[in-house]
Amino acid sequence: MRFPRPRVRTGLDEAFSRISVFRGKRLGIIANQSSIDHRYRHALDLFFGHRKCSVSAAFGPQHGIRGETQDNMVEWPTFRDRRTGLVTYSLYSKTRKPTAQMLRDVDALVFDIQDVGARYYTFIYTLALAMEACRDLGKEMIVLDRPNPLTGAGLGGYLLEEDYRSFVGLHPLPHRHGMTVGELARYFQAERGIGCRLTVVPMQGWRRRMWFDETGLPWVAPSPNMPTLDTAVVYPGICLLEGTNLSEGRGTTRPFELVGAPWVQPERLASRLNAFGMRGVYFRPASFIPTFQKHKGRLCGGVQIHVMNRNGFEPFICGCGVLLAFWAEDPRKFSWKQPPYEYERRKLPIDILFGTDRLRRMVESQSSLREFQEVCDASTREFWKIRKKYLIYP
Repeated sequence: MRFPRPRVRTGLDEAFSRISVFRGKRLGIIANQSSIDHRYRHALDLFFGHRKCSVSAAFGPQHGIRGETQDNMVEWPTFRDRRTGLVTYSLYSKTRKPTAQMLRDVDALVFDIQDVGARYYTFIYTLALAMEACRDLGKEMIVLDRPNPLTGAGLGGYLLEEDYRSFVGLHPLPHRHGMTVGELARYFQAERGIGCRLTVVPMQGWRRRMWFDETGLPWVAPSPNMPTLDTAVVYPGICLLEGTNLSEGRGTTRPFELVGAPWVQPERLASRLNAFGMRGVYFRPASFIPTFQKHKGRLCGGVQIHVMNRNGFEPFICGCGVLLAFWAEDPRKFSWKQPPYEYERRKLPIDILFGTDRLRRMVESQSSLREFQEVCDASTREFWKIRKKYLIYP
């Protein structure tokens, strides 16, 4: 079959034209179902089948190396990959950092996973912890770069405070960070003092203002509830609902685009949200019944989030507006989810998602969206300057 030539070549597409980076090294491959080249071939299969490469182990993040676990926050065990026969270690289980035993027969770890450009997405912390393991054990870290699907130009949200670090926010980043995984690796390496032997294989043809659907690359859902680019666009704000008793649309065909709860009257909620006048978005009254997760089998009233202008849309501010509107609907029925959540057992999930407890208190006091915007702008101002040092692409 003939495959169209994409405008952008990923680090994986470029890898075998730079075979000297891998030659003579026993490789460990960190990958998942999104780790494909432009011809839909999986990174693990490509490296394992290449005559000049030696692969000794495989590693998978949350949801598994080939997307085996569908639900959220489900640990999975180490097993043998059925295609290659390689031992495949879980980095979403008792440990999230590769151990000395896992890396015993590995000289270099290769990371190739599609990120979605949001601070909560755990794959970038799998990368950061793998870099730490490489430093501690004298191994090399090789990152095959991929596009930030939300462009590398947009940035927004609140900069994580150190006291609120967790596996959905291990290092200080705003909710929409505007960086690729290769750029994040450079940031973690220098600003967070990791100091491993790091090689980034860059993309060819990617520009910072490109959305994913402008790259010509195939989209493979990087996690089960990230089926489309539309989902990724709203995710940096609507993931906040994971810290509440509201449905974020898991168990529907439109996760993170449909939001609701059994006690909500859809038309009234939509009217309240549209009255905020948020840029680039329209809220349509909607009803749905989740097939799993929160409110499974119950009729929920809510809205579908329709992004009308993605360049003007501010996903984090949208998420804050959604929380304000649901709280105003009925503060007695609205509640914050209690821990544990993503390996954090003390702090409220909403606080580690926000990166502070300050924004939760602003929701409870019904602050204005303008106040949220001012707080976030002040928080991320310094990050804009720091981030520039680690950018690779124009």
